[in-house]
Amino acid sequence: MRQAKLTRRAALLAGGALLAVAHARAAESFEITRSDAEWRAMLTPLEYKVMRREGTEPAGSSPLDKFYETGTYLCRGCALPVYPSETKYDSGTGWPSFWDALPGAVATKPDRRLFTVRTEVHCIRCGSHLGHVFDDGPKPTGKRHCLNGVSLTFRAA
Repeated sequence: MRQAKLTRRAALLAGGALLAVAHARAAESFEITRSDAEWRAMLTPLEYKVMRREGTEPAGSSPLDKFYETGTYLCRGCALPVYPSETKYDSGTGWPSFWDALPGAVATKPDRRLFTVRTEVHCIRCGSHLGHVFDDGPKPTGKRHCLNGVSLTFRAA
């Protein structure tokens, strides 16, 4: 009987924690905001899943992974310039990777899904999920911004 109470208590605590995380995300304010219906209308189902629900596109599926033209990568959600082509490199992961973002263009937060803590990166202006940042990138930063290509567009220089 005691074990059932602990299980119920754990479930209630976990549910409360999930609600707190959802509330914190909803409480974030961004310069550009849209209703869920507006986001769904402007994005494909995969773009919506990645950008608004923090999903991930399949590795190797983005044409931007092996794309190395000179220019700027923009947030698909609001067209904010987020990454310069000069910081793009081939990480071999199957996702577009950069060693740095443009100043003031992105923000990060802890991502505690998948039983580990990763660093999620999102657009500072509209909050769209771009990908994750890891500490295994090249110099000079040592960072790998591993991004979903569906979250980005490209503007040639």
